[in-house]
Amino acid sequence: MTIRPAAGVSFEAHIPVLIVGAGAAGHVAALACRDAGIDCAMLERDPQPQGSTALSSGLVPAAGTAMQRAKNLADTPALFAADIQRKAKGEADPLLVGRLSETIGATVDWLAARHAIPFELVEGFVYPGHSALRMHGTPRRTGAELMDCLAAAAAAAGAEVLTNAHVVALYADGDGRVHGVGLVRPDGTQERLGCDALVLACNGFGGNAEMVAQFLPEMRDALYFGHAGNRGDAVAWGRALGTATRHLGAYQGHGSVADPHGILISWAVMMEGGIQVNRDGNRFSNEHHGYSEQSVAVLQQPGRIAFNVYDDRCHAAALQFEEYRQAMALGAVRNFADAQALADAFGLPHENLARAIAQTENASPDPFGRDFAGKPPLAPPYWGVRVTGALFHTQGGLVVDDDARVCRANGAKLPNLFAAGGAACGVSGPAVWGYLSGNGLLSAIGLGRIAGDAAARSVSG
Repeated sequence: MTIRPAAGVSFEAHIPVLIVGAGAAGHVAALACRDAGIDCAMLERDPQPQGSTALSSGLVPAAGTAMQRAKNLADTPALFAADIQRKAKGEADPLLVGRLSETIGATVDWLAARHAIPFELVEGFVYPGHSALRMHGTPRRTGAELMDCLAAAAAAAGAEVLTNAHVVALYADGDGRVHGVGLVRPDGTQERLGCDALVLACNGFGGNAEMVAQFLPEMRDALYFGHAGNRGDAVAWGRALGTATRHLGAYQGHGSVADPHGILISWAVMMEGGIQVNRDGNRFSNEHHGYSEQSVAVLQQPGRIAFNVYDDRCHAAALQFEEYRQAMALGAVRNFADAQALADAFGLPHENLARAIAQTENASPDPFGRDFAGKPPLAPPYWGVRVTGALFHTQGGLVVDDDARVCRANGAKLPNLFAAGGAACGVSGPAVWGYLSGNGLLSAIGLGRIAGDAAARSVSG
């Protein structure tokens, strides 16, 4: 990735707002531009827009939505902001936390009402770290479905998508104003497109092994469950332009990816009372701390694997997720009459497994500090899944203000450069433990709209 001087460069075409990346952040930015009457185009390196969003559960946390009000659920942006900061130990940017928590509810309602994104409120269980039911997802609860809906909405709004368009350079002048981009097609053809404003929506660096080893050493050998195109382009361009970066050690992991099937197993099974044990049949952590940091705990176990153990009630909560049903169809999710059968099938010591299951009875303080009160103890028949920990996407990136403008180290804003989603530093603090469920799509969709609105305003004057 490189920055080239813009002086004397001619561009084959000019589009007011260019957006690098056509995942959730790019699509929402494009919808915001089109609603403002500004022409835009998303530049996507792949043959089909998918990105990390398509690999996720597609759930967006939002407070104060019409869907919450229809269920008479009490939730506020202030409560949401407090949850974000509590998980991040107060280390997330308070201005960005405030802006996102205040605007994401209206953004979800806007996408549903104006652009026909079929959001529903996810009910039945509260995700770790949240104080209310505030996850919103499409009917099948998959990121692939969310991407299909966003793509249809963008097409209907007249937002262009140029696929197989790998952006390799930005053309900028001395004060950091971007005048256009250089891109390469699969056959090696090179093109230059001019713009008045540029939105970086090309995610983080989870697909860059060197950067992962440098900034996330504990995930160096972990399964990468993100998009291969997340190569850290935004960070590289930003640094070359003299911008600030922050919290490059932050990321979302997940401690429940079916092994070897590579399918996400919903954390609903843990929130409803399930447990994880290692090959010795022993629990090894508080499963309610969060599925992100649980990725590290799982990877520290023998063989880098663990086993989800839960019962029919937990199983029922997970059935609303399409990925979980796919895991069942592939045989990753298995049912057992009793603990002995489960132990035999997975090669676990029966006495240790029985002791771990007994800990859910809440008869004595949990050795890992988990509170099992409020949920019935696990009871046969049991369900089991062999899982591993995985890296999903990074949470650090370019520093942006509350209008998604990219900032220099001294706080000055670049003239016409914006960032959203994983390209920008999110609100998860400096490490894996700061990730609150849904923070990834909060930054993608929340900052996507903010960036699209601000870019459109900058172009329209």
